[in-house]
Amino acid sequence: MALTQARTMPGVLELLPLDQIAFQRMLDTIRRNYERFGFLPVETPVIEYADVLLTKTGGETERQVYFVQSTGALEQGEKPDLALRFDLTVPLARYVAEHERELSFPFRRYQMQRVYRGERAQRGRFREFYQCDIDVIGKDSLSVRYDAELPAVIYSVFRELDIGAFTIQINNRKLIRGFYESLGIVDGEMQTLVLREVDKLDKRGADYLRDTLTGPQFGLGAETAQKILDFSQGRSTSLQDAFDKLDALGSGSEALEQGRAELKEVLGLIHAFGVPESHFVLNFSIARGLDYYTGTVYETTLNEHPQIGSICSGGRYENLAGQYTKSHLPGVGISIGLSRLYWQLREAGLVGTAQSTVDVLVTQMDEAQLPAYLALAGELRGAGIATEVVLEGGKLGKQFKYADRAGIRFAVVLGEDELAKGVVTVKDLRRGDQFEVARGELVKTLRVELEQAAAMG
Repeated sequence: MALTQARTMPGVLELLPLDQIAFQRMLDTIRRNYERFGFLPVETPVIEYADVLLTKTGGETERQVYFVQSTGALEQGEKPDLALRFDLTVPLARYVAEHERELSFPFRRYQMQRVYRGERAQRGRFREFYQCDIDVIGKDSLSVRYDAELPAVIYSVFRELDIGAFTIQINNRKLIRGFYESLGIVDGEMQTLVLREVDKLDKRGADYLRDTLTGPQFGLGAETAQKILDFSQGRSTSLQDAFDKLDALGSGSEALEQGRAELKEVLGLIHAFGVPESHFVLNFSIARGLDYYTGTVYETTLNEHPQIGSICSGGRYENLAGQYTKSHLPGVGISIGLSRLYWQLREAGLVGTAQSTVDVLVTQMDEAQLPAYLALAGELRGAGIATEVVLEGGKLGKQFKYADRAGIRFAVVLGEDELAKGVVTVKDLRRGDQFEVARGELVKTLRVELEQAAAMG
């Protein structure tokens, strides 16, 4: 029988065990910080009704959706009515609308699950990937103070991930729209198109933005384009400088005044939440291309690796579930695309493989002593030390080599000599040395060794 070639489709992140441990620890760090701020876990099905998923999306999104169809339905020519979720926001909207009467508002949820998109296969673009989202959803209204809390969560997450200096960049869509109105750009669709181009400023540069705005698609005058460019290049250097830049905009439309007031409150409260001024800035070019953002918007970047782009983004939306319920459900949220972030960090050399989750390997010197090895392993596990036992014998050197390749730092040996002396030999495979310890002191000694190893990284 011919063998089927073992292969995975392009656009998936399939890791070896020690890399998977590193990835899992990042997930655990994010989850721990989300819970530290009082967010509650939610999971939604990977498969949703297609009409529910696609209620408020355009043709481009629909072209990226994976539809689900059973073989029987396919044979009968039925149109697929199920699809894999392409983000966590639309399922959240459905979830809140469906369980509205059972939830307490403001509803604070975190969700860390895989999503699926039919992306074109290329480096760093994934068809299956983890998103790690938090959202606060209000009933009828939601204070802008929650917009200030999310940067505090971002700061807590990335400080603990310890992947380098980072900056949370903040803006407000109302402020931007109000500024455009002052330039005579009042059509909502036109404003959205300009916003999308401004959002590309840091990637494509000032000349590209100027040429695009004065080109045939927009047809703006050179003076108007330059004012948009000058505005969009505004960056604050401190909290006071942010306030000064907002004041320097002068009086404007109702939208501008609302955006300015919201930004001032948000920026002041971010500082009150304990986020250092060095870690957040006002950036007038941040717009977020998605249409549903209505107020505060965020993007977070690594200072030393701007080529990675935003590592966490999000913002305020006015009506999360308007396509599913008549209730008014405003909210604010952020998302970390962890699969892409992990891949980029690994490519940049900012994360490596982790040590094994197994602390100790109990080797086998004599098959007749297997019950003693199992008892020893049980004692270690009972003390909270993750332990594996060699169940099939072999040369001791081969067992040590296995432990080393598997990332297990400590191997213990209980042979004839050790049994006679009432000791156990402990080999540190990272340092390459070994020592004897009294059988009754093994747990205590290994705990000390593991604590020291953890402290040294």
